Amino acid sequence: MSHPVFELSLSTHGVWQLQLNGVLHQGVVVVRAFPIGAPDEAVSVLDADGHELLWLPKPLQLPQAQTQAVLAALQAREFMPEIQRVDNVSSFTTPSTWTVQTHRGLTQFVLRGEEDIRRISAKTLIVADEHGVQFLIRDLPSLDRHSRKLLDRFL
Repeated sequence: MSHPVFELSLSTHGVWQLQLNGVLHQGVVVVRAFPIGAPDEAVSVLDADGHELLWLPKPLQLPQAQTQAVLAALQAREFMPEIQRVDNVSSFTTPSTWTVQTHRGLTQFVLRGEEDIRRISAKTLIVADEHGVQFLIRDLPSLDRHSRKLLDRFL
C-alpha cells in the first residue's frame, strides 16, 4: 500500500506544520472525520482557513513516525472525557450537579438542562456541561446499573 509523502511536525513556536509536495503549511489542524462512530478511521489535515490539504483514510496504517505525529496532533486538539460511571446527581431537576468517574479521573459538572444530553446512537450519548465541555458516554448499556438508573431520569 502506498502512503502519502508528508511530514507533520510541531514548530518551535508550538504550531503544527505540514510539509507536503515541497510546500510548508503552517498552523494546520488535524481532525477526525468520524470522531464518535469510527475514531480510528479517516483523518483530515486542514490549513489555517479550514481547507483540506491531506486526507488520510487509514492513519493507523501509516509508517510509525507519521502515525505518532498524527495521533499527537489529535490529542493536542481533542478533549472529550469519557464517562465510565455516574456516582451522584444532586437533583433530578436541572440545573443539577453531577459527580462522575471519567477515564481521566473523578470530576463534577453542572448540567443546565436535559437538552444538554444528546443521543448520538442507541448506545452513545454526549453530555455538555455549563461551560460547554462535552463528556462522552460511548456504550450506555455497559455502564453499571446505578449509573444507568440515574441517566434514565434524564432521558
